[in-house]
Amino acid sequence: MTKNENETKNETARKLTLVIGGTGKTGRRVAERLAHRGRPVRIGSRAAEPAFDWHEPATWGPALEGVDRVYVTYYPDLAFPGAAEQIGAFAEQAVAAGAGRLVLLSGRGEEAAEHSEHLLKASGGDWTVVRASWFNQNFDESFFLDPVRHGEIALPTADAVEPFVDADDIADVVVAALTDDRHIGKTYELSGPRLLTFSDIAAELSKVTGREIAYVPVSDADYRAVLRDQGLPEDFADLFALILDGRNAHLVHGVEEVLGRRPKDFADYAREAAATGVWDL
Repeated sequence: MTKNENETKNETARKLTLVIGGTGKTGRRVAERLAHRGRPVRIGSRAAEPAFDWHEPATWGPALEGVDRVYVTYYPDLAFPGAAEQIGAFAEQAVAAGAGRLVLLSGRGEEAAEHSEHLLKASGGDWTVVRASWFNQNFDESFFLDPVRHGEIALPTADAVEPFVDADDIADVVVAALTDDRHIGKTYELSGPRLLTFSDIAAELSKVTGREIAYVPVSDADYRAVLRDQGLPEDFADLFALILDGRNAHLVHGVEEVLGRRPKDFADYAREAAATGVWDL
């Protein structure tokens, strides 16, 4: 190995990336991809060491020590009350601590999320914003998993359409944004390759599982009652109403723009997920 190659390798090894939500749907995939490239990663979560908790600012400093770039995700959603203020305060602290590269996972069509974006940009760091549609993986790694297993997806979405995007595509875009200067100062909107209703989703899932998965439209009040019973925030109902009102009922092309390829189709995702047995009874 030449001297220059050694220097490049050592420089890469010193670039520590904090992946907030590093055990989640996109964070886990981003962390795996960075590690595969030989880039050291620190997972940002309450269970990590050092711990990171959005609601405990005292944890931010230790998590940022030695970090030069951050993948910023916020649970449950940037549209929730108080999220923007926490994003802004964290971004300022991150840049002051030497983490000058910030990639934010945002949502399409969410005005409250855009406020978080503005505050992150105001930190003075090199930023990239990745706005994503609903994840395919919501059906096998998140809140739609149990409904799919039980054969009924009950939601207050009527005939709304959504261009579901795959978490693998999101992760590939995020890694590109974290590692390539060409993406600094860019906002990318990501979607899958086609618009789908929840009835379409149920049909695709029925096909790959070999049993009937039904979509059942319910009222907003009934859905709020379900959220309360499950101990989930009722804000999810507001989010449904907001982003499924038609504002996102069109395709965008961020995946192609960044990666030079088409995004994964929901049918391909569903077939791969079914093969793991995640929906088996």
